[in-house]
Amino acid sequence: MASEDLLLKDWYSILGAKSTESLTEIKQKYQKLILLYHPDKQNPDVPAGEVEKRVQRFMEIDQAWKILGNEERRRAYDLQQRESMLANTWPVEAQVHLEDMSWNNDDQCYTFLCRCGGQYVLSGNEAEDFSLISCNTCSLTIEILQDC
Repeated sequence: MASEDLLLKDWYSILGAKSTESLTEIKQKYQKLILLYHPDKQNPDVPAGEVEKRVQRFMEIDQAWKILGNEERRRAYDLQQRESMLANTWPVEAQVHLEDMSWNNDDQCYTFLCRCGGQYVLSGNEAEDFSLISCNTCSLTIEILQDC
């Protein structure tokens, strides 16, 4: 499955979970669903078409758990979802190359002045994860362009 396809799916809704739920809560929902849709647990009288749908659902549930059950993958997925949401709902004020932002050695972050007088702040360890950041005082957003 291509990485774009992974982003198009709402893995939380597949498990009937919310992004604010703990790993334990998500695991409980996963376990209930995986038992419900497991191919070995299906009634033999179910029509073939229905069996195929249930197997597909089982595979989606399993994939959702592989992403949301791993803290690192879940964090990356949440960041990508947030970025996608911002790109679709917030206007992008400008595109800025990371190298054009100012590096603050004391705070270990990049900054860029907003037209409102506020700042766009991006911590050094988040620089590769984010491509959209919001101003700390207004609703404007910039897209960070990173040279490969």
